[in-house]
Amino acid sequence: MNDNPKGHVKDLSLVKEGLDHIRWAGQEMSVLTLIQERFAREKPLKGLRMSGCLHVTSETANLAITLKAGGASVVLCASNPLSTQDDVAAALVSHYGIPTYAIKGEDDDTYYSHIRAALDHGPQLTMDDGADLVATIHRERKDLMGDIIGGTEETTTGVIRLRAMAKEGMLKYPIIAVNEADTKHLFDNRYGTGQSTLDGITRATNILWAGRKVVVIGYGWCGRGVALRARGMGANVIVTEVDPVKALEAVMEGYSVLHSHEAAKVGDVFISVTGGLQAIGKEHLELMHDGAILANSGHFNVEIDIPALEEMSQENKEVRPFVREYSLKDGRKLYLLGDGRLINLAAAEGHPSSVMDMSFANQALSVEYLAGKKGVLDPKVYSVPQEMDMEIGRLKLQSMGITIDTLSQEQLRYLNSWEEGT
Repeated sequence: MNDNPKGHVKDLSLVKEGLDHIRWAGQEMSVLTLIQERFAREKPLKGLRMSGCLHVTSETANLAITLKAGGASVVLCASNPLSTQDDVAAALVSHYGIPTYAIKGEDDDTYYSHIRAALDHGPQLTMDDGADLVATIHRERKDLMGDIIGGTEETTTGVIRLRAMAKEGMLKYPIIAVNEADTKHLFDNRYGTGQSTLDGITRATNILWAGRKVVVIGYGWCGRGVALRARGMGANVIVTEVDPVKALEAVMEGYSVLHSHEAAKVGDVFISVTGGLQAIGKEHLELMHDGAILANSGHFNVEIDIPALEEMSQENKEVRPFVREYSLKDGRKLYLLGDGRLINLAAAEGHPSSVMDMSFANQALSVEYLAGKKGVLDPKVYSVPQEMDMEIGRLKLQSMGITIDTLSQEQLRYLNSWEEGT
């Protein structure tokens, strides 16, 4: 086991700033605060070892503090090389005593060494954002399997990977797909990704959105949010899709829907949110006009074909923080933001705390649920229990001072009966 309390962070002198940011975020996380208070009393995770591979932000810090309050021994590492807030990592290590292995801008070797350090903790519960932790366990640390009770997954990309593992019979312990909870994807994915993606692109470029042709690639919940916010800023939004139903929905919402090749010819800003591979490929790069901007808000940096972009270029250079200019051999210039990684975390601060409140409430309650189901669940991907989802929604409304109706016994009886008709 790794009992090193220090972890590996950039600069421990950043603790004060980190504490301020963690406390500021905590003020907006009312549901998680209620869970933290109960966890501190009941200790439902007492004695359990947890390893989390998450974006190390002020919101994640509040989740880690909640898990520790519940009695867990928690170790964190970053789930993306550019998503760490170094001051928060310093505060987690120095003030809260939570070993954290995360440095913004770490290279791939350091990234995976941090994952391995988190796994040296010998986790009984895992918490993932993209499934790199789970994948590393299954590839390199099968010796840990016997102690693992279960895990959770935060992202669409991670759930896709885990379902593929389960389908092939490779997944060896149960995982709760937190991403699929209504109180996660309807709010975090849509409103959180929508706002934070435009925030990241704006901070990186300082562009005016009004009048721009913005191509949103993928119309899942994240794409819906990005399209909504871009339109709200005055952009002319174009959607590309492979799913006919989602494409039809985008049409009905008033967006232009084009084949990706046609969109590539007219777009000014391209934002990929698919969770897939090469949503922006070489064939699209060849069609884009001079000055086009490329950004990604999917989990991994494979949605934009960066090797093809490099092959097409005669040189590239950083012209602003998180903005790299590629001078193509035909004279055009294309601009890649944040090395193709999550632009909302690379160039900004990620989702607002109030929407992450519900996502991380799901995380905390899901690991409590798993701890109570030790040895009961088969190794597959599970949904968040509906009653848990509903309770988080109820608590969020309560914190906002909003009350809603309840059904009477007669109304409930009617809804559960087949006998009354016309």
